[in-house]
Amino acid sequence: MKVLNILRSEPDETVEKLSEAVSKGNQSTVTILYGENVDWEGLVDDIFLHDKVICWW
Repeated sequence: MKVLNILRSEPDETVEKLSEAVSKGNQSTVTILYGENVDWEGLVDDIFLHDKVICWW
């Protein structure tokens, strides 16, 4: 299963542990939205290419 983790803000320790647990044993990708150069078109493509999408605030 392919998991996409989208980070809206810089993750704290709890979010890091939870995202690792959810992604364990799966192919995972992390997309950061709190940076300056967000590839919005790439994000949309990634959403459709992954089986599970999780947004972390």
